[in-house]
Amino acid sequence: MPPVVLIMLDGARPDALTTARCPALTSLRERGSSTLKARSVMPSVTLPCHTSIFHSVPPTRHGITTNIFTPMARPLPGLVEVARAAGKRTAFFYNWEELRDLARPGNIQYSYFRDSSEDPDGDDETVSHASRFIQKEWPDFAFIYFGTVDTTGHNHGWMSEKYLKQLEHIDTLLAGFFESLSPEYSTIVHSDDGGHDRDHGTDLDEDMLIPWMAVGPNIKNGYTIRSQISLLDTAPTIAAILGIQPPCE
Repeated sequence: MPPVVLIMLDGARPDALTTARCPALTSLRERGSSTLKARSVMPSVTLPCHTSIFHSVPPTRHGITTNIFTPMARPLPGLVEVARAAGKRTAFFYNWEELRDLARPGNIQYSYFRDSSEDPDGDDETVSHASRFIQKEWPDFAFIYFGTVDTTGHNHGWMSEKYLKQLEHIDTLLAGFFESLSPEYSTIVHSDDGGHDRDHGTDLDEDMLIPWMAVGPNIKNGYTIRSQISLLDTAPTIAAILGIQPPCE
């Protein structure tokens, strides 16, 4: 089964991708399957969203409603635990420390973290490290988190000039990463939430609508996804590509 890379563009609104100059992401959409109308979960906040992404359940089930981790009252395995049980090798690359709790200890084979999401160049080292590792080690599943678009939104406002420029910078980083990535990999790219003014977390479309796109050996080319999808569909999609059982109750 083909290996998978999940790229998370924290805080990237779908209309930002069409407003800013993002040739790498535009090309990805043209080469794969995508929608600019996928939806986040409530509350549309980073840690609740990511917990939903990796466990395929809403916050009403996993119980995390803020950026402070609390253990689940009724634990359930997530994507990483299911992948490990199936003998798959996983790797995480991220620059926002709270994401360490997306998988239970003993399940990730490699993890790279540096607290740099507040630095405008903070994603550069993350993606550079990920690119080198993936080329050398070929993990079955790699998660790469880009945190600087979200922090730029909080600092300067969503859809501000600096926010759009930061997204363009990330697009340049992605262009280099995509060029280095073996075509044997399937790639899923999406956001966890959008934002408005200098915040997010509401049920406004500005916060809830997210881009979602995928490209790979067995994924339709140039296809616009018509059905409604959300963050809860990501883990089952990755599991299907990897040929493993999806996370479930």
